[in-house]
Amino acid sequence: MSTAALIGPAVQIKGQVTAKEPLTIAGRVDGSINVDGYPVTIAAGGQITANIAAPEIIVGGDVNGQLDASVRISVRETAHVEGNMTAPKVSVAEGARCHGKVQTAPRQGT
Repeated sequence: MSTAALIGPAVQIKGQVTAKEPLTIAGRVDGSINVDGYPVTIAAGGQITANIAAPEIIVGGDVNGQLDASVRISVRETAHVEGNMTAPKVSVAEGARCHGKVQTAPRQGT
């Protein structure tokens, strides 16, 4: 049986959030979010001012920060992202608002 963590809509966190289980955020997080081996979901209404690192990031709320996923980033129609997104696969639903760079492949050369 797997467990999942929820940061509810009335919860505000300042600092570093780390998890080793699926994480859903419906509240506010200011700082950084790092989830090892599981997806992070930012629910509609969630407000994030943080860099996020996880295998999969699903955004339905507001994010201001870098998103770095090893598998995929999915931006839903209710999302607003201010920051760069890096993942092998990135999908953005019609109606979503995004401002920043999207990188889907490693840089060549440098």
